[in-house]
Amino acid sequence: MSQLNVTTTRLLSLLPNCSSITHIHQIQAQLITQNLHSITTVASTFITACKTLGLLHLAHLHLLTQLPNPHVFTCNSLIRAFSHSHIPHVPLSVYTHMRKTSIPPNHYTFPVLFKSLSDGRDLRQGRCLHTHVVKLGQWCDIYVQNSALDLYASCGRMDLCRKVFDEMPQRDVVSWTGLIKGYRNLGKYDDALIAFEQMQYAGVVPNAVTMVNALAACASFGALEMGVWIHECIRREGWELDVKLGTALIDLYGTCGKTEEALAVFDTMEEKNTFTWNALIKGFALAKSGEEAVWWFGRMEQEGFGADEVTLVELLSACSHSGLVDVGRQIFSSLSNGKYGFLPSVKHYACMIDLLARAGCLEDAFKCLREMPYEPSKAMMGSLLAAGKTYGDLELSEFAATKLVELEPGNSAYYILLSNLYAEMGRWDDVEKVRAMMKERDLKKDLGCSSAECKPFDQVDQLVAQ
Repeated sequence: MSQLNVTTTRLLSLLPNCSSITHIHQIQAQLITQNLHSITTVASTFITACKTLGLLHLAHLHLLTQLPNPHVFTCNSLIRAFSHSHIPHVPLSVYTHMRKTSIPPNHYTFPVLFKSLSDGRDLRQGRCLHTHVVKLGQWCDIYVQNSALDLYASCGRMDLCRKVFDEMPQRDVVSWTGLIKGYRNLGKYDDALIAFEQMQYAGVVPNAVTMVNALAACASFGALEMGVWIHECIRREGWELDVKLGTALIDLYGTCGKTEEALAVFDTMEEKNTFTWNALIKGFALAKSGEEAVWWFGRMEQEGFGADEVTLVELLSACSHSGLVDVGRQIFSSLSNGKYGFLPSVKHYACMIDLLARAGCLEDAFKCLREMPYEPSKAMMGSLLAAGKTYGDLELSEFAATKLVELEPGNSAYYILLSNLYAEMGRWDDVEKVRAMMKERDLKKDLGCSSAECKPFDQVDQLVAQ
């Protein structure tokens, strides 16, 4: 074996075991003096070692200064390393360096570039890259098309995502899953479920990621029947309920009020995480089963799972909807004292104000609002407004309605609420002031509308209040 091969083998064995920047610099010096950095395997291993130590900038500098014409494999390795590290702009700068030095990219280059731009939600550069891909004749590759589809979906441009999808000559499970996920993330749950149905007709077999996104869309859309059908498919195919799939099912059943079914799924799962417990507690909160939610939270702590911010939001919400004032106070006190490793967020305060307001503890609710380190939110004002009307505290309702107008001055409904309150209090001058304010801001009262289905003619008549 030649001395060069011995040195190369030695460096390849040392690089994965580097533990400091000093070691990396020593090996880099050997690479330069022995002229080994042009060997693609060595260069790729060097990049991986730099990534492990958080020194990717060193690998990037090495590429720019020591390799005038690096191999495309080396460039792809560096782009991939930066993409996985979620460091913006650098993958694109490596690609720019490739273009300047006339290094032709291949079909492995673009999917990683699209991913890095997708992570950064960089639509403008993504569209430029799309143009480059087409000009270079690399667009026909399905992996490139799928990565571009994911970019547009991540940026919320489902029109462009759908255009890419529709123009693809072939679509695989990744293509369909990207489309479904994009619609789901944008809140277009009906479109996500339609795409899922079309996928079945196209004969493409879904994977676990597809199912998780479809189940999430079912939960948000209230499509229990389709969710149950998906669950049956999972059973029929004998899929193991891993953490993500099981949690998605629990969230579906809990959101749709089927807590027994959610518990049945929970019991069959061998592995659980905090998200799984949160989905279960959320289901009990929505079902107004506050005591069960609190009990399962205790069980969660006993089994060694740490609560996060979402856990406490769901738990306080459960207490609020079930009237568990004392329990809610105790949980919020523990949260404020740092028991869970974080302090109350604006959502926790909103839940606590709602809990106190619903229970008629109006002074305590107002005190909580006044002393919190956040600006009031619409949810908080809505809780105080409802409580003021329920318990006959018109001054509190007036305060809340006035704040709602300040928070959302373009919403005519809040002006109407305030005007009606003034009318109820006999303050007619203030009623006129509110109406004048609406006129000045060109706001109009929305027309009330009711619909009624008339049988047997299967038509819907609308009654509009003028």
